[in-house]
Amino acid sequence: QVQLVESGGGLVQAGGSLRLSCATSGRTFRTYAVGWFRQAPGKEREFVATITWGGGNTVYINAVKGRFTISRDNAKNTVYLQMNSLKPEDTAVYYCAAEVRGVRATMAHQYDYWGQGTQVTVSS
Repeated sequence: QVQLVESGGGLVQAGGSLRLSCATSGRTFRTYAVGWFRQAPGKEREFVATITWGGGNTVYINAVKGRFTISRDNAKNTVYLQMNSLKPEDTAVYYCAAEVRGVRATMAHQYDYWGQGTQVTVSS
């Protein structure tokens, strides 16, 4: 069983930055692809970004391209989501998820393990 723990959320003004972390103690985490999703109140969960097991392949939704950066440190079993130039529409609960095959995945059903989420609130 893989447990994922997100941290780094909070309240920030528009234009500000946050860095989310997704940590796990699982030994094979470095072989997994990891994605970030978000869910705003009254909306469905939305894919944000993903990174393959080696870190060489990343995908972002258009709404965050150029503002968010996903990266990973396999030595620390941690994946990061650096969020810059935040907008009020980025407000949501952010979840990280792990996909055991290590391949690029943009759909929620492709992921095998999920964290509990961390709240990000961007004020205007």
